[in-house]
Amino acid sequence: SNLFFVLRYWASCSVWMSGAQTEYKRVAEENVTLPCHHRLGLLEPRSLDIEWLLHDSKADQKVVITYSGGNVYNDLNEGQKGRVSFTSNFLAGDASLHIVSLQPSDAGQYTCKVKNAGQYEWYRITLIVLEKPSKPKCWVEGELFEGKELSLQCNSASGTAPISYQWQRISDKEGKLGRLPPTARVNISNPGQVLMKNITQMVTGLYQCTASNEAGQENCVVQVTVQYARSVGMVAGAVCGVVAGISLVFLSVWLTIRRKEKKRYEEEEAPNEIREDAEAPKAHLVKPGSSSSGSRSSRSGSSSTKSTANSASRSQRTLSTEATPHITPPQYSRVKTEGREIDSKKVNHATLVKMGATPVMLPAQSRAFQTV
Repeated sequence: SNLFFVLRYWASCSVWMSGAQTEYKRVAEENVTLPCHHRLGLLEPRSLDIEWLLHDSKADQKVVITYSGGNVYNDLNEGQKGRVSFTSNFLAGDASLHIVSLQPSDAGQYTCKVKNAGQYEWYRITLIVLEKPSKPKCWVEGELFEGKELSLQCNSASGTAPISYQWQRISDKEGKLGRLPPTARVNISNPGQVLMKNITQMVTGLYQCTASNEAGQENCVVQVTVQYARSVGMVAGAVCGVVAGISLVFLSVWLTIRRKEKKRYEEEEAPNEIREDAEAPKAHLVKPGSSSSGSRSSRSGSSSTKSTANSASRSQRTLSTEATPHITPPQYSRVKTEGREIDSKKVNHATLVKMGATPVMLPAQSRAFQTV
């Protein structure tokens, strides 16, 4: 009797067990509903448990959403928080999962488990999230001169593999697409590359690259302009001429500024120069009390170098012809100081300074005249 009871218990547990597996493909940013229908909601509504699990590409198992004890928990997976929900009345038998704004990380194998009163039902669904190619980048490599080689490059940074590339030429202003030039060759190992050899002016124009996969397509456009070799030389010569002209203008301006600065410097320094060949100014020993007239004579004697030299020369000639007795040395007056008379011949330099006398420099000719 005990064995019969055990067999009857296992039979009651597995009577509604079933399974199914399906594959869904959707494009990123779209919405999807993964079906899960059961017949266990009417047995014991309070003991009904529903659970959705995700096995991603890294073989990690994550809980997506659950219903247990009369409550729904839909924030268990951080990456899908706020984007998952039950679609309908899951208590009545529809526990389908609804995901909005699909992302590549949502891809993987989903499992729906329903349990009630010892009975189980589950469904397995594989979700594939397709990603459109990103906006491709187009560029030109090589020399854009006649007779040279160039290559058109196109690459999309992201998107579900495989991504195919196709180059076409825009033949008119309306954007009509046409074939590539006869000299163009597609690189089989890299479909995003087109090679052109011995290019001519006929290659000039707009070219479009289209990157596509199951999810969609994106494109980019690049301009190709082939130049004449002769025109390139003319442009280079013109550029060199302009650069040389500008350099000459700057050099001329710089030299002019330097010349003006030098001239202004010479004008400022000219009054401060001392001539090495200038003779000492003519001066006379004057008697005390007549310093003002001596000063005027000294200034007038230093006004002209030539007049001083001529005067000294005439004085020497006169001395050579005239007799010595006729020359009378200047007489000096006696000065009374503090009640005493001081002989002017015996007055020394310190005494004269104390008396307020002005020292005067005597030229060599004057000293010679006085000693004769």
